[in-house]
Amino acid sequence: MESENKRSWKGKLHEIIYEADTPAGKLFDVVLLIAILASILLVMLESINSFDAKYHTFLNVSEWVITILFTIEYILRIISVNKPFKYITSFYGVIDLLSTIPKYISLFLGGTQALIALRALRLLRVFRILKLARYLGASNQLTSAIKASRAKIAVFLFAVIIAATIFGTIMYMVEGEENGFTNIPKSVYWCIVTLTTVGFGDIAPQTPLGQFIATLIMILGYGIIAVPTGIVSAEYTKASDTDSKISDEEHEHLKTVVLNTQCCVNCLTEKHQDNAEFCHKCGCKLHHD
Repeated sequence: MESENKRSWKGKLHEIIYEADTPAGKLFDVVLLIAILASILLVMLESINSFDAKYHTFLNVSEWVITILFTIEYILRIISVNKPFKYITSFYGVIDLLSTIPKYISLFLGGTQALIALRALRLLRVFRILKLARYLGASNQLTSAIKASRAKIAVFLFAVIIAATIFGTIMYMVEGEENGFTNIPKSVYWCIVTLTTVGFGDIAPQTPLGQFIATLIMILGYGIIAVPTGIVSAEYTKASDTDSKISDEEHEHLKTVVLNTQCCVNCLTEKHQDNAEFCHKCGCKLHHD
Protein backbone atom coordinates (compact mmCIF):
# COMPACT_ATOMS: atom_id res chain seq x y z
CA MET A 1 0.00 0.00 0.00
CA GLU A 2 2.83 2.38 0.88
CA SER A 3 4.51 1.65 -2.46
CA GLU A 4 1.27 2.36 -4.34
CA ASN A 5 0.77 5.64 -2.47
CA LYS A 6 4.32 6.67 -3.28
CA ARG A 7 3.83 5.84 -6.94
CA SER A 8 0.53 7.71 -6.99
CA TRP A 9 2.13 10.74 -5.32
CA LYS A 10 5.03 10.79 -7.75
CA GLY A 11 2.64 10.24 -10.65
CA LYS A 12 0.51 13.23 -9.72
CA LEU A 13 3.60 15.39 -9.19
CA HIS A 14 4.98 14.31 -12.57
CA GLU A 15 1.67 15.09 -14.25
CA ILE A 16 1.62 18.62 -12.83
CA ILE A 17 5.26 19.44 -13.56
CA TYR A 18 5.88 17.76 -16.91
CA GLU A 19 2.49 17.89 -18.60
CA ALA A 20 0.21 20.73 -19.65
CA ASP A 21 -2.98 18.84 -20.51
CA THR A 22 -4.48 19.20 -17.04
CA PRO A 23 -5.61 22.44 -15.36
CA ALA A 24 -2.98 21.97 -12.65
CA GLY A 25 -0.27 21.36 -15.24
CA LYS A 26 -1.24 24.45 -17.24
CA LEU A 27 -1.35 26.58 -14.09
CA PHE A 28 2.08 25.33 -13.04
CA ASP A 29 3.64 26.14 -16.40
CA VAL A 30 1.97 29.54 -16.64
CA VAL A 31 3.21 30.47 -13.15
CA LEU A 32 6.66 29.18 -14.12
CA LEU A 33 6.75 31.36 -17.25
CA ILE A 34 5.64 34.41 -15.26
CA ALA A 35 8.43 33.75 -12.76
CA ILE A 36 10.97 33.42 -15.59
CA LEU A 37 9.83 36.70 -17.17
CA ALA A 38 9.93 38.42 -13.78
CA SER A 39 13.44 37.12 -13.18
CA ILE A 40 14.68 38.37 -16.56
CA LEU A 41 13.07 41.76 -15.92
CA LEU A 42 14.82 41.98 -12.54
CA VAL A 43 18.19 41.27 -14.14
CA MET A 44 17.57 43.94 -16.78
CA LEU A 45 16.58 46.50 -14.15
CA GLU A 46 19.61 45.60 -12.05
CA SER A 47 21.88 46.47 -14.98
CA ILE A 48 20.57 50.07 -14.83
CA ASN A 49 22.93 51.64 -12.28
CA SER A 50 20.58 54.44 -11.22
CA PHE A 51 17.67 52.02 -10.68
CA ASP A 52 19.86 49.45 -8.93
CA ALA A 53 21.25 52.07 -6.55
CA LYS A 54 17.73 53.03 -5.50
CA TYR A 55 16.11 49.58 -5.33
CA HIS A 56 19.09 47.24 -4.85
CA THR A 57 17.68 45.52 -1.77
CA PHE A 58 14.32 44.88 -3.41
CA LEU A 59 15.93 43.51 -6.57
CA ASN A 60 18.30 41.28 -4.63
CA VAL A 61 15.58 39.85 -2.38
CA SER A 62 13.26 39.28 -5.34
CA GLU A 63 15.97 37.42 -7.25
CA TRP A 64 16.67 35.22 -4.25
CA VAL A 65 12.97 34.39 -3.87
CA ILE A 66 12.72 33.38 -7.53
CA THR A 67 16.01 31.45 -7.35
CA ILE A 68 14.77 29.46 -4.34
CA LEU A 69 11.50 28.71 -6.15
CA PHE A 70 13.43 27.49 -9.19
CA THR A 71 15.65 25.37 -6.93
CA ILE A 72 12.60 23.70 -5.39
CA GLU A 73 11.14 23.17 -8.86
CA TYR A 74 14.42 21.62 -10.08
CA ILE A 75 14.48 19.20 -7.14
CA LEU A 76 10.83 18.24 -7.68
CA ARG A 77 11.54 17.55 -11.36
CA ILE A 78 14.33 15.18 -10.33
CA ILE A 79 12.35 13.22 -7.76
CA SER A 80 9.22 12.92 -9.92
CA VAL A 81 10.86 10.82 -12.66
CA ASN A 82 12.05 7.23 -12.62
CA LYS A 83 15.44 8.09 -14.09
CA PRO A 84 16.65 11.37 -12.56
CA PHE A 85 19.97 11.33 -14.45
CA LYS A 86 18.00 11.25 -17.70
CA TYR A 87 16.40 14.57 -16.83
CA ILE A 88 19.59 16.12 -15.41
CA THR A 89 21.51 15.48 -18.64
CA SER A 90 18.62 16.42 -20.95
CA PHE A 91 18.44 19.76 -22.78
CA TYR A 92 15.83 21.22 -20.43
CA GLY A 93 17.60 19.73 -17.41
CA VAL A 94 20.85 21.51 -18.27
CA ILE A 95 19.02 24.78 -18.97
CA ASP A 96 17.11 24.51 -15.67
CA LEU A 97 20.37 23.99 -13.78
CA LEU A 98 22.21 26.82 -15.57
CA SER A 99 19.33 29.19 -14.84
CA THR A 100 19.41 28.36 -11.12
CA ILE A 101 23.08 28.26 -10.05
CA PRO A 102 24.29 31.78 -11.10
CA LYS A 103 22.72 33.43 -8.06
CA TYR A 104 24.42 30.95 -5.75
CA ILE A 105 27.75 31.45 -7.54
CA SER A 106 27.37 35.21 -7.08
CA LEU A 107 27.86 34.63 -3.34
CA PHE A 108 31.47 33.68 -4.05
CA LEU A 109 32.21 35.37 -7.37
CA GLY A 110 31.06 38.83 -8.37
CA GLY A 111 29.61 39.75 -11.75
CA THR A 112 27.82 36.45 -12.37
CA GLN A 113 24.30 37.76 -11.73
CA ALA A 114 23.89 38.60 -15.41
CA LEU A 115 24.11 34.89 -16.21
CA ILE A 116 20.62 34.60 -14.73
CA ALA A 117 19.46 35.90 -18.12
CA LEU A 118 19.96 32.29 -19.23
CA ARG A 119 16.50 31.76 -17.79
CA ALA A 120 15.20 33.23 -21.02
CA LEU A 121 15.95 29.85 -22.61
CA ARG A 122 13.37 28.30 -20.32
CA LEU A 123 10.72 30.23 -22.21
CA LEU A 124 10.96 27.43 -24.76
CA ARG A 125 8.49 25.66 -22.52
CA VAL A 126 5.81 27.96 -23.91
CA PHE A 127 5.50 25.53 -26.82
CA ARG A 128 4.19 22.90 -24.41
CA ILE A 129 1.67 25.21 -22.80
CA LEU A 130 0.20 26.63 -25.99
CA LYS A 131 0.49 23.26 -27.77
CA LEU A 132 2.47 24.89 -30.53
CA ALA A 133 4.52 21.73 -30.95
CA ARG A 134 1.91 20.27 -33.28
CA TYR A 135 2.42 23.20 -35.65
CA LEU A 136 6.20 22.85 -35.73
CA GLY A 137 5.80 20.21 -38.40
CA ALA A 138 4.93 22.98 -40.85
CA SER A 139 8.44 24.36 -40.35
CA ASN A 140 9.89 21.18 -41.84
CA GLN A 141 9.20 22.53 -45.34
CA LEU A 142 11.17 25.69 -44.58
CA THR A 143 14.02 23.65 -43.10
CA SER A 144 14.09 21.41 -46.15
CA ALA A 145 14.07 24.44 -48.45
CA ILE A 146 17.04 25.99 -46.66
CA LYS A 147 18.97 22.72 -46.77
CA ALA A 148 18.24 22.32 -50.47
CA SER A 149 19.40 25.90 -51.07
CA ARG A 150 22.64 25.73 -49.11
CA ALA A 151 24.86 24.97 -52.13
CA LYS A 152 23.40 27.84 -54.17
CA ILE A 153 23.56 30.21 -51.22
CA ALA A 154 27.19 29.21 -50.56
CA VAL A 155 28.12 30.04 -54.16
CA PHE A 156 26.21 33.32 -53.88
CA LEU A 157 28.01 34.30 -50.66
CA PHE A 158 31.35 33.41 -52.22
CA ALA A 159 30.54 35.72 -55.16
CA VAL A 160 29.58 38.51 -52.74
CA ILE A 161 32.89 38.12 -50.88
CA ILE A 162 34.81 38.33 -54.15
CA ALA A 163 32.85 41.43 -55.21
CA ALA A 164 33.43 43.06 -51.81
CA THR A 165 37.14 42.35 -52.05
CA ILE A 166 37.39 43.85 -55.54
CA PHE A 167 35.35 46.96 -54.73
CA GLY A 168 37.14 47.39 -51.41
CA THR A 169 40.51 47.32 -53.13
CA ILE A 170 39.31 49.84 -55.71
CA MET A 171 38.03 52.16 -52.98
CA TYR A 172 41.36 51.89 -51.16
CA MET A 173 43.17 53.05 -54.29
CA VAL A 174 40.63 55.79 -55.08
CA GLU A 175 40.10 57.28 -51.61
CA GLY A 176 43.39 56.54 -49.84
CA GLU A 177 44.35 56.81 -46.20
CA GLU A 178 43.50 60.49 -45.91
CA ASN A 179 39.78 59.70 -46.32
CA GLY A 180 39.70 56.86 -43.80
CA PHE A 181 40.42 53.95 -46.12
CA THR A 182 43.70 53.19 -44.35
CA ASN A 183 44.13 49.63 -45.61
CA ILE A 184 42.46 47.07 -47.87
CA PRO A 185 40.81 45.00 -45.07
CA LYS A 186 39.16 48.14 -43.70
CA SER A 187 38.07 49.11 -47.21
CA VAL A 188 36.57 45.63 -47.71
CA TYR A 189 34.78 46.05 -44.38
CA TRP A 190 33.30 49.35 -45.61
CA CYS A 191 32.23 47.68 -48.85
CA ILE A 192 30.45 44.84 -47.02
CA VAL A 193 28.68 47.31 -44.73
CA THR A 194 27.58 49.35 -47.75
CA LEU A 195 26.68 46.32 -49.84
CA THR A 196 24.38 44.98 -47.12
CA THR A 197 22.74 48.44 -46.86
CA VAL A 198 23.70 48.67 -43.15
CA GLY A 199 25.70 51.88 -43.52
CA PHE A 200 27.33 52.55 -40.15
CA GLY A 201 28.75 55.81 -41.44
CA ASP A 202 32.10 55.44 -39.68
CA ILE A 203 33.85 55.63 -43.07
CA ALA A 204 32.58 57.57 -46.09
CA PRO A 205 34.08 58.33 -49.50
CA GLN A 206 35.01 61.96 -50.08
CA THR A 207 36.07 62.06 -53.74
CA PRO A 208 33.52 62.26 -56.59
CA LEU A 209 34.77 59.00 -58.10
CA GLY A 210 34.60 57.25 -54.73
CA GLN A 211 31.05 58.49 -54.16
CA PHE A 212 30.05 57.29 -57.63
CA ILE A 213 31.44 53.82 -56.91
CA ALA A 214 29.69 53.83 -53.52
CA THR A 215 26.41 54.63 -55.28
CA LEU A 216 26.84 51.63 -57.56
CA ILE A 217 27.59 49.41 -54.54
CA MET A 218 24.46 50.63 -52.76
CA ILE A 219 22.26 49.93 -55.78
CA LEU A 220 23.89 46.53 -56.17
CA GLY A 221 23.16 45.86 -52.51
CA TYR A 222 19.40 46.00 -53.05
CA GLY A 223 19.65 43.43 -55.81
CA ILE A 224 21.86 41.17 -53.71
CA ILE A 225 19.35 41.12 -50.85
CA ALA A 226 16.71 39.63 -53.14
CA VAL A 227 18.88 36.75 -54.40
CA PRO A 228 18.95 34.45 -51.33
CA THR A 229 15.28 35.18 -50.71
CA GLY A 230 14.44 34.05 -54.25
CA ILE A 231 16.55 30.90 -53.93
CA VAL A 232 14.89 29.79 -50.69
CA SER A 233 11.42 30.76 -51.96
CA ALA A 234 11.87 28.62 -55.06
CA GLU A 235 12.91 25.62 -53.00
CA TYR A 236 10.04 26.23 -50.57
CA THR A 237 7.59 26.26 -53.48
CA LYS A 238 8.97 22.92 -54.63
CA ALA A 239 8.54 21.49 -51.14
CA SER A 240 4.96 22.79 -50.98
CA ASP A 241 4.14 21.28 -54.38
CA THR A 242 5.52 17.93 -53.21
CA ASP A 243 3.46 18.10 -50.04
CA SER A 244 0.30 18.89 -52.05
CA LYS A 245 0.70 15.60 -53.91
CA ILE A 246 0.07 13.56 -50.76
CA SER A 247 -2.99 11.39 -51.20
CA ASP A 248 -6.29 12.22 -49.55
CA GLU A 249 -5.96 9.09 -47.41
CA GLU A 250 -2.63 10.30 -46.04
CA HIS A 251 -4.11 13.73 -45.31
CA GLU A 252 -6.95 12.12 -43.38
CA HIS A 253 -4.45 10.06 -41.44
CA LEU A 254 -2.36 13.13 -40.58
CA LYS A 255 -5.45 14.90 -39.29
CA THR A 256 -6.03 12.10 -36.80
CA VAL A 257 -2.47 12.26 -35.49
CA VAL A 258 -2.92 14.81 -32.71
CA LEU A 259 -0.02 15.20 -30.33
CA ASN A 260 -0.40 16.08 -26.67
CA THR A 261 1.99 17.17 -23.95
CA GLN A 262 2.14 13.88 -22.07
CA CYS A 263 5.67 13.21 -20.89
CA CYS A 264 6.86 9.67 -20.16
CA VAL A 265 7.85 9.30 -16.50
CA ASN A 266 10.50 6.78 -17.50
CA CYS A 267 12.35 8.27 -20.50
CA LEU A 268 10.89 11.84 -20.61
CA THR A 269 9.76 11.40 -24.23
CA GLU A 270 6.98 13.80 -25.30
CA LYS A 271 4.70 14.24 -28.33
CA HIS A 272 2.49 11.20 -27.84
CA GLN A 273 -0.80 10.79 -29.65
CA ASP A 274 -3.96 11.66 -27.78
CA ASN A 275 -5.44 8.68 -25.92
CA ALA A 276 -2.08 6.88 -26.07
CA GLU A 277 -1.67 4.58 -23.09
CA PHE A 278 1.99 3.68 -23.49
CA CYS A 279 5.16 5.56 -24.44
CA HIS A 280 6.03 5.05 -28.11
CA LYS A 281 9.74 4.94 -27.21
CA CYS A 282 10.15 2.80 -24.09
CA GLY A 283 6.67 1.27 -23.70
CA CYS A 284 6.16 2.62 -20.19
CA LYS A 285 2.55 3.33 -19.16
CA LEU A 286 1.69 7.02 -19.61
CA HIS A 287 -1.38 7.45 -17.44
CA HIS A 288 -0.88 7.56 -13.71
CA ASP A 289 -3.40 5.74 -11.55
